[in-house]
Amino acid sequence: MQKNILGAQDKKFIMMTTQSVEKLVCRLAVPSIITMMISAIYNMADTFYVARIDVQSPAAVGIVFSYMAFIQAIAFFFGHGSANYISRALGAKNREGAAVIASTGFFTSFIAGVLIASLGFIFMEPLLKLLGSTETIMPHARAYFRYILIGTPLIMSSFVMNNQMRFQGNAFTSMLGITFGAVLNIILDPIFIFTFGMGVSGASFATMLSQCVSFVILFWLTGRGDGIKLNIRNFRPTFAHYREITAGGFPSLGRQGLASFALAYMNQLAGIYGDAAIAALSIVNRVIMFSTSMVLGFGQGFQPVCGFNYGAKEFLRVKRAFWFTIMVTSVYCLVLSVLGYIFAENIIAVFRPDDTALISLASRALRYECIVYTTVGFVTISNMYLQSIRKTVRASILAASRQGFLLFISLHIGMMFFGLTGIITAQPMSDALTFLIAIPFSFSALNES
Repeated sequence: MQKNILGAQDKKFIMMTTQSVEKLVCRLAVPSIITMMISAIYNMADTFYVARIDVQSPAAVGIVFSYMAFIQAIAFFFGHGSANYISRALGAKNREGAAVIASTGFFTSFIAGVLIASLGFIFMEPLLKLLGSTETIMPHARAYFRYILIGTPLIMSSFVMNNQMRFQGNAFTSMLGITFGAVLNIILDPIFIFTFGMGVSGASFATMLSQCVSFVILFWLTGRGDGIKLNIRNFRPTFAHYREITAGGFPSLGRQGLASFALAYMNQLAGIYGDAAIAALSIVNRVIMFSTSMVLGFGQGFQPVCGFNYGAKEFLRVKRAFWFTIMVTSVYCLVLSVLGYIFAENIIAVFRPDDTALISLASRALRYECIVYTTVGFVTISNMYLQSIRKTVRASILAASRQGFLLFISLHIGMMFFGLTGIITAQPMSDALTFLIAIPFSFSALNES
């Protein structure tokens, strides 16, 4: 059995370091794109269905989304942190080291999820206020938040397993668990919300059940074929192992963690202008998340190719894969920015067709985002590249910029001088500034290898 696993790993090493990088990126990207898009669809499904109830319900989903961005940040810290090491270790043919890091990242994330969920239940109401909930949104936010808290440990652990599988080059396997859970969520949403009359809490209950199913499938699939099996005996919480996880995962923590706080701050500022403003921004965020899922998925196809070849010191192949991925994602972003600008009202009307005030505000926000959306491909792939080759400082700064400290600054200045218009233009302004940072960071790293 061990001989077969090693033989499969040798074949994968040869494949990852000799086959055309363009074909490798595309092949590994397809299941990742499907996974990301389906995940984005089921996130949009929650907003789509609850928007049919009242304006407070999609606003509540937007409030709790800040928390979900936070736990995703912690999960990506352990997931990307361990997975980046895994891909380099497999490229260097160090399977034992990869197995230890995999189990350490997974079990630590589960423990962290239990602790975070416990604190969430204890401090639920003050936490929701901190995330931007108004008094009128609070009952809906509590109803939605409750089941998300219950599923937190499994949600976080599923993210970790998904990333570890992808970075081993097993993107199709990771897709199975995530996709099955996402499709189940889309099916269950209307049943629990409308058929069982659970309202907004039905959406989160459907999400929790679906995440449990994804967790079970992903855990069962770890170790299948040439994959690394998660084992409690390999859980070794040492300083050296957490140092490696931190090096590879800190950029993700910075990016997602600051995004969580920035979204909460955005909700707080938008709340000054009423529940409809929070609901409008929540819908636009879901639309942008869906659009960017292809960029993330294609970038996730690039990451294992980058990690394997960097570990094998095939630096020319790394650069070639980088520029190919930049080209594809930039063209995609350009096409979507044009379509989004032209059809902004039609896109927003899908969620609340009769709410003219919300459509007007949300479509304006979407058009502002479309003006600079072309830069998102370069910024996203540059960040993934820096993170995969362990350029921790530059990756962390870039990761913390777009939806982090630059968004905070843009929100604060925009609100101060332009009110609500400043709030809805803050993300586009942050995108443009982050692009200017990404250019020298990525070019300097390319010149170093």
